[in-house]
Amino acid sequence: MSLVLAIDVSSSVSREEYELQMTGLQRALTHSDVREAIRLSGGIQLFAFEWSGRRAHVDIVPWTFLGDDAAIFAAGNRIAGHPRGFSDFPTALGFALGYAAINLKRAPLICARQIVDVSGDGVNNEGYAPELAYKNFAFEGVQVNGLVIDGADPDPVAYYREEVIYGPGAFVEVAENFADYEAAMRRKLLREINGAALSLAR
Repeated sequence: MSLVLAIDVSSSVSREEYELQMTGLQRALTHSDVREAIRLSGGIQLFAFEWSGRRAHVDIVPWTFLGDDAAIFAAGNRIAGHPRGFSDFPTALGFALGYAAINLKRAPLICARQIVDVSGDGVNNEGYAPELAYKNFAFEGVQVNGLVIDGADPDPVAYYREEVIYGPGAFVEVAENFADYEAAMRRKLLREINGAALSLAR
């Protein structure tokens, strides 16, 4: 499986929320259940980047094959230690999806499953919409799932369900707040790695 993690660092994300998000992602990725799922799947290749404005994208983890605990922990530590690149840009979701599609095509391994895992706490408010990204970038055979931090207005959960997720079996995982991000990400990763099976992790 090829997995792209697209992490929202737009201006609506405070410094404290950013830290909860990054440490939560690191802990979710390195959780024993997730590590076991990765090993049982035969390994995954991972690419992670932060996104916010139209061209405000910073790579966090270059394409890396995660096949054992050492590689998983190394990727997790790189995520947790990543210095935030941008903090004052709006939410350009379409541009983030386009950047994800471009990098999927650069993946070193050809995998049967290609997943973009985009997280965020708000709706698109700059640049082209997700619909145009799907029309103009190569998303054939790609599943786009969302992890939404609830609570903003307009409702980001409804927006992700209606406008962002893409492809057969695509879904939205909801975090009640940034403190809930780790548990929501763990559920999401397990569901993605294990395929169609639903994760009951809490």
